[in-house]
Amino acid sequence: MEGRAHRISTQPIPAIPCTRKPAILDHVTRAHEPTWGSRALCSLCLGARILLRGVIGGLGRGALFWATRMPKRGKKEVSVKDGLSEEEPETKEPKPKKTKGAKEKEAIGEASAMYEDPPDKQTSPSGKPSTLKICSWNVDGLRAWIKKKGLDWVKEEAPDILCLQETKCSESKLPPELQDLPGLTYQYWSSPTDKEGYSGVGLLSRQRPLNVTFGIGEEEHDQEGRVIVAEFEAFVLVTAYVPNAGRGLVRLEYRQRWDEAFRKFLKGLNAKKPLVLCGDLNVAHEEIDLRNPKGNKKNAGFTPQERQGFGELLQAVPLTDSFRHLYPEAAYAYTFWTYMMNARAKNVGWRLDYFLLSQSLLPALCDSKIRSKATGSDHCPITLFLAL
Repeated sequence: MEGRAHRISTQPIPAIPCTRKPAILDHVTRAHEPTWGSRALCSLCLGARILLRGVIGGLGRGALFWATRMPKRGKKEVSVKDGLSEEEPETKEPKPKKTKGAKEKEAIGEASAMYEDPPDKQTSPSGKPSTLKICSWNVDGLRAWIKKKGLDWVKEEAPDILCLQETKCSESKLPPELQDLPGLTYQYWSSPTDKEGYSGVGLLSRQRPLNVTFGIGEEEHDQEGRVIVAEFEAFVLVTAYVPNAGRGLVRLEYRQRWDEAFRKFLKGLNAKKPLVLCGDLNVAHEEIDLRNPKGNKKNAGFTPQERQGFGELLQAVPLTDSFRHLYPEAAYAYTFWTYMMNARAKNVGWRLDYFLLSQSLLPALCDSKIRSKATGSDHCPITLFLAL
């Protein structure tokens, strides 16, 4: 200790007031001039003497520190029980902790803002009843989707046309359960020529199409089974599984080439007949179309290049996003959720699946639905109602 040693008496000594009142710690570590030269000790010095005896007795410097430490007002006191320190709550009501705002929670996925699919609209703007129901669903593996009871939802929804993406199944290995779908007699499938268990699309219809083709007519883009085109009397239906830019954007350049070629192909189709494009287009067009736009601007599906390509598609063909046409301000309306981080339960998702329509079909548009409660894949199905 600094300063002179404090002379300690073993005789009973009366405690008297001290003319100077330093902090307790000062009594222990500094010379106390009014009392060091006499046998009379003030009450503070008497306490210091007892503490020093404790040090001499073996309690050590740690005990000296804790014994002399005065608890600060408004802080939690520390007590020692059975060799373990534990915090004692303050007696007065603690101030509530500052919580994150709702918008901040939503941005990072802590809040669970869910989308409620409104009741179906069965009539067009002019009052015509719906006559055609088309469903589209990225099943993330046809065989796994069937095991997860995906076909039960299809039977209940009862579409006139069903479009499937990411089937991951060649036509020779199609599950036999597909033949039991009531009414969807005409089935068409496309899969990669050399990659089993990758990509793939399907189109199932109650009515026989006038014509069916596969791909977009360019060899570079027609090796992965991504497009089926079915011509009907009043329109042409295209179902597509657009290439993903990939982790680390390794396929972003290819995606941009695809976008340009696909746009040119669709523009040619639209010049002949009204066009319906559906499927997993692998892009969230606007910030409202995903839960965390700020954190995904450099990730596949929300890069400036992909969003620009989608915007150019809408303008050049031209096509209209049927969901946003009917529900321009609908938030938290997503069609894809990663399996990780409990994303679907928190509704931390992306809107990647679309029905895009030629402008000449807008008068026939009754409704465009997101069936977010349907499970069986990391995507949910979407449904289109037309009055043709």
